[in-house]
Amino acid sequence: MADSIAKEQTATRVARGIARLFARNDIWCLSEMPLRNGRRADLMGVDPKGRVIIVEIKVQRGDLLGDGKWPDYLDFCDRFYWGVPPELDRSPLAGEGYRPDCCGIIVADGYDGEIVRPAPLHPLAAARRRLEVERLARAALRRATVALDPHCAPWGTPE
Repeated sequence: MADSIAKEQTATRVARGIARLFARNDIWCLSEMPLRNGRRADLMGVDPKGRVIIVEIKVQRGDLLGDGKWPDYLDFCDRFYWGVPPELDRSPLAGEGYRPDCCGIIVADGYDGEIVRPAPLHPLAAARRRLEVERLARAALRRATVALDPHCAPWGTPE
């Protein structure tokens, strides 16, 4: 139980550092964004040019090595990043199984983040990008509305 709490706290700190890095670069993101394939992106955002970015956060080596689902995110973004804490061994991410040709790496803590390997651009089709940006916007607006008035939660289409 304590290990799972520590893992969750570390993931929250990594997400916060990445959000700060992104905000400084005018990239705005939402956490725990459901995708249409049933997966859930840890962070999903939009950059100033309207490109979709997904970040998969890993805080333990075992979780990183055991994650076989991450390629399912690639069809929903223009850029894909791994988000990791500074203390995590990043060497597995250099292996071909983790597709360094299409995946960037962000190292982050609770205060800030740094892109240590930029994510190459793999453009989505324009119609697909438009759909994903609209879904992201609707999810963000729904969350903001429910935060303002929790009585609105049962209405509309939940994420």
